[in-house]
Amino acid sequence: MELLKVEDLTFTYPRQKKDIDEAAPALEHVSFEIQEGEFIVVCGESGCGKTTLLKLLKRELAPFGEKSGKIWFRGVEQNSLTDREAACEIGYVLQNPENQTVTDKVWHELAFGLENMGVPTPVIRRRVAEMACFFGIDDWFRKKTTELSGGQKQLLNLASIMAMQPKLLILDEPTSQLDPIAASDFINTLVKINKDLGLTILMTEHRLEEVFPVADRVFVMDKGKILLMEPPREAGRDLKQINANHKMLLGLPSALRIYHGLDAPEAECPLTVRDGRNFLEENYENRICRLERKKTESEGTKKDRPIAMRMKDICFRYEKDLPDVLESVALTVYEGEIISLLGGNGAGKTTLLNVVSGANKPYRGKLEIFGKRIQKYSGKELYAGKLASLPQNPQTVFIKMTVREDYQEIQKVMGYSQEEMEQKISEIADLLGISHLLSRHPYDLSGGEQQKAALGKVLLLQPRLLLLDEPTKGIDAWSKHQLQLLLKDLKRQGIAILMVTHDVEFAAGVSDRCGLFFDHEITSLDTPEEFFCNNNYYTTAANRISRQRYENAVTCEEVIELCRQNRKIKSGDRSQQRNGQGEAHEETE
Repeated sequence: MELLKVEDLTFTYPRQKKDIDEAAPALEHVSFEIQEGEFIVVCGESGCGKTTLLKLLKRELAPFGEKSGKIWFRGVEQNSLTDREAACEIGYVLQNPENQTVTDKVWHELAFGLENMGVPTPVIRRRVAEMACFFGIDDWFRKKTTELSGGQKQLLNLASIMAMQPKLLILDEPTSQLDPIAASDFINTLVKINKDLGLTILMTEHRLEEVFPVADRVFVMDKGKILLMEPPREAGRDLKQINANHKMLLGLPSALRIYHGLDAPEAECPLTVRDGRNFLEENYENRICRLERKKTESEGTKKDRPIAMRMKDICFRYEKDLPDVLESVALTVYEGEIISLLGGNGAGKTTLLNVVSGANKPYRGKLEIFGKRIQKYSGKELYAGKLASLPQNPQTVFIKMTVREDYQEIQKVMGYSQEEMEQKISEIADLLGISHLLSRHPYDLSGGEQQKAALGKVLLLQPRLLLLDEPTKGIDAWSKHQLQLLLKDLKRQGIAILMVTHDVEFAAGVSDRCGLFFDHEITSLDTPEEFFCNNNYYTTAANRISRQRYENAVTCEEVIELCRQNRKIKSGDRSQQRNGQGEAHEETE
């Protein structure tokens, strides 16, 4: 039975112009139908219209602008739905769990929506108890919402929506702020809800590794239009046939990326880690099982390299009576080096960055920035041309009405002339591909666009030590690739980068050293090869796919390279190869 129908939907934000005369729609002639019980994944580049589409489906969240076309829910036009139907039967989980939590206690959050709908108290108590048991919330049922980790908050938001018993569940990048284990658990919960309860799910996601294979259909969006609406295996195969250089190819699951990188159309298109392992076993040998890498300067001796930041025995807690968040942490970052710190939500990674930036003051330990104790810096001295930090929430960076006005604020800090400032703004905008966003209000941008715009403002400070807190949050795979190239270029200029991330693929591709933050300290710090090849969960999908055949492949590109060196020789080719070797032997004699 048809649950949702969208017909010729077009939407344009106010003042969003392609040029002087023509409006640029965020969505353009979008049409589709969703059947009851389907699991739909919507993917595409940042700014392609995914979030706009989802918000238009939830009447209460629909953005202001010019809209045409029609939306039907269960055969009723959207505007004709009653307030109760619109609020209860269409559930919506936001990207940032902080923006959706409205009460102080977990149990009250679960009951909040039901209380607002006037549901009788005995029914509320029963539904709240059921949801707490189903989602495993009983252990933290009485906790304050402020005490929860990011993964727990997102799970609580989902449980609160499910207590309303919706017919359609919409989720906007729900795992973007979760660590790999919490993200995997969250996706598994969605699959269970879909299979066990038959709930229809529509979600957008950039991290497609786990959610892409479980979808019934995948919608690939491109510049406000739907490019593909197919089952995942067909969508993964057909996307390259439509456009061999499409930017979304970089965002597909690792098994698909390896498949496309090796140009093996005769083989079945793999989706999962298991499919990828079978694909390698059937088509590639493992005569050469290690990839020879050139040793980088970061892996060699560092004694002669300048130190950008050094901390020793750092301890920090938020209140005197609370336990330590950081406990005797030691870390040295060298100039021209990229270090990535991974770990669970709430482990203390962001707190560590705040200590380095001077936002949090440790009660014990020594911290030096470029050989000088952080307490010795005064005024703007530390932040003008030395240290800059990109926070986890990019909206906190913006204080003006447009991105350009925000960038111009840097002129006061750096002392640029008006001409210099305009030139640097133009260079940064071109570098990040955000020139078309300079005249937009920062809060009107998508999550990925906000992230890139915030990074641009940070880079205008020309730091020698750059702190990045979840820099890939909400951005598409192509933008991640461009960011990776940018960070490597900054590294070549001698800039030191300390990054906190949940994105293991990004960390593997860009880092010189990776560390795991656990139990209030950095428990290990090693090269990406050593770090990821010895982990089971904090590792890349490419490594999981290849580790039974190849020893040290971490990224998709490395797996592809080893496969090319190990291409299976068919029986006819073997005979031809032997004959060729015999002829060569005779010629030599």
